Amino acid sequence: MYLRVLLLLVFFGSCLPLFAQSVNTVRLYPQNPHYLSYRGQPIILLGSGEHYGSVVNLDFDFKKYLQATAADGMNTTRLFTGAYVEKLGDFGIQKNTLAPAAGRLVLPWKRSNAPGYALGGNKFDLGTWDEAYFTRLADFVTEAQQRGVIVEVNLFSAHYSDGWKYSAFNPKNNVNATDSVQSTAVNTLQNGTILAHQERYVREIVRRLNRFDNIYFEIQNEPWADQTDVVRMHNAYGPATDWRSTLQVVSQRSNDWQRRVAAWITDEEKRLPIRHLISQDISNFHYPITNPDPNVSIFTFHYASPETVGENSYLNKVIGFNETGFAGQADSTYRRQAWRFLFSGGGLFNQLDYSYAVGSETGTDSVGTSPGGGGPALRAQLNVLVKLLKALTVSQLMPDNTIVKAAPGTQTWAMGDGKTRWAIYCETLAAKPYNLVLSLPKGSYEAEWIDATTGRSLQKTAVVNGVVQAPAGVADRVVLVRKK
Repeated sequence: MYLRVLLLLVFFGSCLPLFAQSVNTVRLYPQNPHYLSYRGQPIILLGSGEHYGSVVNLDFDFKKYLQATAADGMNTTRLFTGAYVEKLGDFGIQKNTLAPAAGRLVLPWKRSNAPGYALGGNKFDLGTWDEAYFTRLADFVTEAQQRGVIVEVNLFSAHYSDGWKYSAFNPKNNVNATDSVQSTAVNTLQNGTILAHQERYVREIVRRLNRFDNIYFEIQNEPWADQTDVVRMHNAYGPATDWRSTLQVVSQRSNDWQRRVAAWITDEEKRLPIRHLISQDISNFHYPITNPDPNVSIFTFHYASPETVGENSYLNKVIGFNETGFAGQADSTYRRQAWRFLFSGGGLFNQLDYSYAVGSETGTDSVGTSPGGGGPALRAQLNVLVKLLKALTVSQLMPDNTIVKAAPGTQTWAMGDGKTRWAIYCETLAAKPYNLVLSLPKGSYEAEWIDATTGRSLQKTAVVNGVVQAPAGVADRVVLVRKK
């Protein structure tokens, strides 16, 4: 009997580190699964990061990059792991970290002795791992972990018009005689012998990164760009051929393949110490999700509208906005997108920051002619939002569409606990301020207005009969309402 008890104590004692790791890993916050937790604490992810090439681009100093992004208050970054790369100049990005210079690309697979890779150098051998790549990958995630930065590990991407030409899975770029298929079939179950190589790649990435607590896996970036079943006009006044005018939703063929990838991840982690969350990119702008994969805990959108959070709130999972850009270079554009989305109940926001480049890993490069914005000023503005959300303990709040009774000349997005406190983000469109009229429970309330750009306190005032006097001179502001 004594021996049995001793053996049980040894067994459960050996399991304690595993259970502790599970709690510390990025996971859904148990008290409010619309948000994530990390190391046992609720967290909202907010990033302004480089164009996903930190590891595959040997010239990019990711240590400087991660130091800079953490110092600016950002806590997440996206990472492409090698299934998709770009060529310099793609998408109008002149200093593209995802498009390394000749000879400076490193992928999970070793180069063979056969010349002929589309972007220069020898072809790849999909049967042999490149340990230099995996060392660099682990170093990147370690550096991020030390700074509290959560890494979205993105396994695949749509190939757009030319991306398939540069993929190691393309038979022209490897020595493994993978099947020749159209680019639109690559990330489907109808891709011939490519599927087995994709599975081997996914399982290896999952195994290599299993020890880290600061990651989650995203299946594919923008799957709707290659595989679209439903397209409708998002902006009826724009050109019908422009992606910014259409709402694109991923096809069933792609969904079937993505479920297979998610199954590979979950199956592989059954034999490993730690299980990580899986994220799925759903559409651009917004879409009410149908038939969600139960293996997925984070559903993401690009160029997202705030309404997508409410449309999918019933899932009780994290709804994320994990890429924006291509909307000019004004800081206000991306700052407002972040405030609107997160004040609608979103759990993560990430924007492309073109001030990061090789030689400018601290994020101080001019965005120049890039198709988006970024830079120190924008990151400082986003950090105002980071600090406020943390101070509010926003995971204890819920979106509230009833608190604002009237907001003349102003658009509002509100969150609250329904009883004693609310935070209302306001964008004033009118030339002069108008009072905010609230529908509050009985009681005495006070309000504080804060500049959403700088974080400066603008005005403290009593709430009289539900009316909050608005300050003049600041268009983007947030009001905090508390019961006395």
